[in-house]
Amino acid sequence: MGDTCDPAAERVAEKLGFSCHGADPVVTFRNPFDLADGSMAVLELLIVGGAVFALVHAWRRWRRDGDPVNVALWFASVVYLAVIEPPLYFPGWFGLQDHVGFIFSHNVFTVQFMYDRLPLYIVAFYPAISQLAYELVRALGVFARRGPLAGSVAVAFACQVFYEVFDQLGPQLGWWAWNTANEKINQPALASVPMNSMLLFASVSFGAMTYLVVRLVGGGDGALTGPRIGWRTLVAGAVTPLAMVVVSAPSGAFEGRLGVQRTILTAELAAVWVAGLLLLADAWRAERAGKGVPVVSPLFARIYPALYLGVHVVLWLVALPAYLASTGGVTEQGTPVGSLWYAALCAVAASGIIVAALRAAASRRTPEPVRS
Repeated sequence: MGDTCDPAAERVAEKLGFSCHGADPVVTFRNPFDLADGSMAVLELLIVGGAVFALVHAWRRWRRDGDPVNVALWFASVVYLAVIEPPLYFPGWFGLQDHVGFIFSHNVFTVQFMYDRLPLYIVAFYPAISQLAYELVRALGVFARRGPLAGSVAVAFACQVFYEVFDQLGPQLGWWAWNTANEKINQPALASVPMNSMLLFASVSFGAMTYLVVRLVGGGDGALTGPRIGWRTLVAGAVTPLAMVVVSAPSGAFEGRLGVQRTILTAELAAVWVAGLLLLADAWRAERAGKGVPVVSPLFARIYPALYLGVHVVLWLVALPAYLASTGGVTEQGTPVGSLWYAALCAVAASGIIVAALRAAASRRTPEPVRS
């Protein structure tokens, strides 16, 4: 039991209002109307529904259009989750207790796996957000015009802005809680969100995974068989964490010097913003000049990104009174707040990407081919 509910995990779980003792090792089901916060069931429906929508879209892209990238990216996201998440939940299992320590704990949602540590919506979140970002960038023609590397950098930026609208809100609404005692990993932070998480999980992972998937399964003109797509997908998802290790090295070299680490992480995040904005602005200019590459914008890209952002904006508005009444970064309910200015900046950028993709699709007016 010590490995599944050590003192740090127990303390964070109690802060969220549940006990990690006696949790089912496989799966636990709860009443969605009896969760800690009313927003939790809304979030589950949004993300799990988005992942299903993304899978249907990805399968259609492969079987109808002969492009396996979407379906490979969907499953690579799940492989990546299976590799990266268990060590975060149970560092003692992997000999990482002294090196990483306990980082955070999810709250308990309707469906929960692995001793109540892994909510179903988190399993769904990775494929949903990766498809969302990839399809927007693809619809803008960045991959077609600039190639896999530039396209993947644009995906990293798109994931940053969509992810952080969610990431900066979660702690306040009790969706998860960071272990504030773990300063080695969770500092420096922007408000309540560790900057390492903002860079590595919200951008680097998705950019690297997209690049690997596009390089390994893209451009095959339908020549790749299912088994070949399968093992390449597995490799892409499993190798993605190595990119996170590489990018974390500069700040990690200055462990304990939070000012230096904050400067490095800020510079790396700024580089993601600058590169992403330049690439997307270039795509927008190409579309305006009539030099864009004709890329059909699918139903998923036209609906889900706007729905995802719209629901999060509503949830932010619901949380805003408690945010404004907070003292010292903590609400009256005892939950830490995120960065409102950064979430707002990300929401503006995400809105711009959505509008640009929709306008590009409208200007092309190219119907999707019908195949028997």
